[in-house]
Amino acid sequence: MGIFRNIRKKSNQTYSALPGQTSTHEVSKSLEENLDAVTQSLGTSEDIIIRRFHINGEVDAAIVFVDGLVERISLQDFILKMMMTERDVNPQKDKRKYIDYLKEQAISIGEVRDLPDFRKILNFILSGETAIFVEGYPTGIIASTRGWEHREVTEPTTENVIRGPKEAFTENIRTNTSLLRRKIKDPRFRIENKIIGNHTNTDIAVISIDTVTNEKVLKEVHERLDRIDIDAILESAYIEELIEDSTSSPFPTVFNSERPDVVAAALLEGRVAILVDGTPFVLVVPALFIHYFQSPEDYYERSFFGIIRILRFFAFLSALLVPSIYIALTTFHQEMIPTALLVDLAAQRDGIPFPALVEAFIMEITFEILREAGIRMPRAVGQAISIVGALVLGQAAVQAGLVSPTMVIVVSITAISNFVFPSYDMAISVRILRFGYMILAATFGLFGIAVGMFLLLLHLCSLRSFGVPYMSPVAPFNLSDQEDAIFRMPLKFLIHRPRLISQVNTTRQAIKYGKNKS
Repeated sequence: MGIFRNIRKKSNQTYSALPGQTSTHEVSKSLEENLDAVTQSLGTSEDIIIRRFHINGEVDAAIVFVDGLVERISLQDFILKMMMTERDVNPQKDKRKYIDYLKEQAISIGEVRDLPDFRKILNFILSGETAIFVEGYPTGIIASTRGWEHREVTEPTTENVIRGPKEAFTENIRTNTSLLRRKIKDPRFRIENKIIGNHTNTDIAVISIDTVTNEKVLKEVHERLDRIDIDAILESAYIEELIEDSTSSPFPTVFNSERPDVVAAALLEGRVAILVDGTPFVLVVPALFIHYFQSPEDYYERSFFGIIRILRFFAFLSALLVPSIYIALTTFHQEMIPTALLVDLAAQRDGIPFPALVEAFIMEITFEILREAGIRMPRAVGQAISIVGALVLGQAAVQAGLVSPTMVIVVSITAISNFVFPSYDMAISVRILRFGYMILAATFGLFGIAVGMFLLLLHLCSLRSFGVPYMSPVAPFNLSDQEDAIFRMPLKFLIHRPRLISQVNTTRQAIKYGKNKS
C-alpha cells in the first residue's frame, strides 16, 4: 500500500486517495483499507466514530458516523441491531446477494444506497449520514441518519405582519424545503441540490416550478452558482454577493426573505429561490425595485389597504431627500420659505456654530450610532437604548446650542420614514445615499438634488437582475403589470404573472368572478 496523495478537483472537496485506486477514488474490498482511508482523511477527531461489528457472526463490517450529526435511535435500532441479528442466509455463499438482502429487508431506514466513490462517501459522513463498510464488498453503503439539533420554526424577526402566517424559515435546509412544499403542493415543484464551499461543503437548494419559471433565468442561476469556487459558504449573503449582477451598486439585485409565504408567492410568480443550509434567509431572483416595497400584508388585507404601498414610496423619497431639501432651502433658497417660518428658523439657528450640513451630519451620524448600538445590545435593553438615547441626546444637543430644534425634527422624520420599508436591504441603501444628497444640497442647492435624482434614475434603469430590467414594469412600461406595481388591485383583477419574469405561463387565474344574474 503506498503513500496517500492529496488531490484537489473542481468538486470543491479535498480528500486523501489510496494508491492503486482509480481517479474516482473507488472503495476497496478490504475493510481495513477503507477504515484506514477514513482515518487518514478525517483524522482522529473525537466525534468521528468507527464501530466494528460482525454480520451474522461471520463477516467483518464497520459503520462510520459523526457524533452529534446522526440520530442515535435510528442508528442503533434500524442499522446495528438489524445487521448484527443472526439470519438463516449464509453471507459467505453469495456476499453481494446477502448485502442486497440486508439493504432491502433488514435495514429499516428511510434511504439506503450504494456508493463506490470514496470522496462522496466522506462527504455524506460529514453531512450526518452513516457509512457502512463490509469486508469483501467493494461499495460503501450510505444510510440516511441525519438528526442534529436545530432551531424550531418560530415567528419572523425581521418581517413582522399583523395578519398572515407567523412561521419563519430555520437554519435547517430540509425544514425550509418542507415549509415550501407544504404551501405549494404541486408535482411540478422542483428542488435541485448543489454543494458549494471547499471546506464547508454547504448544501444549496435551487427551487423552481416547471411551466412557470423562465428557463433562461433558471439556467443563469445554475451557471452563476457553478462558477463559485470559494472555501466557505456560511450564510446566504455569501451566495448573494457572488451571483448578483452589480456589486458596485448600492441597491440590492437579489431579494432575501425569512418568510415561507413570501418565497412561495415569488415562486408562483415565476422566480427562482435559493436555499442555503445554515441560514433562515432564502434568496429570490430576479429581484425588482418594486419588490422591496411589497409586504405580504398587502395581499392578506382587503385591496383597499394595498394603497398603503404608495405611502412606502413617499417614505422612500422622504428618507432620501428630507435632510438635503432642508439644507438646500436654508442655505441657498431662503426665498422659497414662507416669511414667518423663515424668521422662526433664523431665530432657532441664532447661535448655532455649524452650517446646516455639519449640523445634519452630526445628528444623522449620532442616530446611526444609536441604531447600531440598539441592534448589538441585548434584546431586553436594545430598543430602550436607541429610543431613550435619541431623545436625551437630541434634547441635550438643542439645549447646548449645537443643533436647532428643526434639525432634530427633520432627522426624526427621516429615521421614522426609513423604518417604513419592508426590506432592510433597501433601507440600508437609502441610509447610504442620503449622505451623498446632503453634500450635493450643501454644494449646489436644489439644482444638485435634481442632478442627483437624475443620475439615480439613470442608474436604476441601467440595472438588471438576472436579465430582467430592475425598474420593470415601470421602465420599460408594461400596462398589464401595473395591476400589482405602485398599488395592488383586487385579487380578481390579478390575472397575469409579471410578463418579464414568467414568460412561459403568464396566466395565474381564470376570470370567473362577477355577480350572479337572477
